[in-house]
Amino acid sequence: MSDIVDLTAAERRMQGAVESVRREFGTIRTGRANPSILDRVEVDAYGSRMPLRSVANVNVPEPRLLTVTPFDPGTLKAIERAIDNADVGLNPQNDGKIIRLPVPELTEERRKQFVRRARGMAEEGRVSVRNVRRDEMKDLTELVKMGEISEDDERRAETELQELTKRYVSRIDAALSDKEAELLEV
Repeated sequence: MSDIVDLTAAERRMQGAVESVRREFGTIRTGRANPSILDRVEVDAYGSRMPLRSVANVNVPEPRLLTVTPFDPGTLKAIERAIDNADVGLNPQNDGKIIRLPVPELTEERRKQFVRRARGMAEEGRVSVRNVRRDEMKDLTELVKMGEISEDDERRAETELQELTKRYVSRIDAALSDKEAELLEV
């Protein structure tokens, strides 16, 4: 890094974009049970919308089964309804105490849909990283106009910023490759 221009804030923002993409990938269902599939589920309980994890415990007792155990049995119906409405591709089975979510095998067509969705999420992440680069480039131009850094320092910082961008875009691409392999694994 150059002594004059500090790109740690840009790097932090880019890292945040990569982590966000990885979290989003976790919400895509594969053929295995994964509690992160339910991360987006919000339950109408106690007069407000709450994340599922704040009203219930999610477990994986078997490789292809999720169980949801409410902290308060009175919220069981609301949890079941929330999972149904969340469109995660799972059919809740309520036995009066817990909700079982069997994870069905993925069809080839469904796998391809999930891969397309993952690619879209990865592209959003890449755009996010590039937006960070654009913002930083604009800031560098402003610093040159105000006379706080020289044009040589600006060019060095832009080169470093481009390398940083490439590094974080490649991390998103690697995460996408892993997710695609996981989804297409039969």
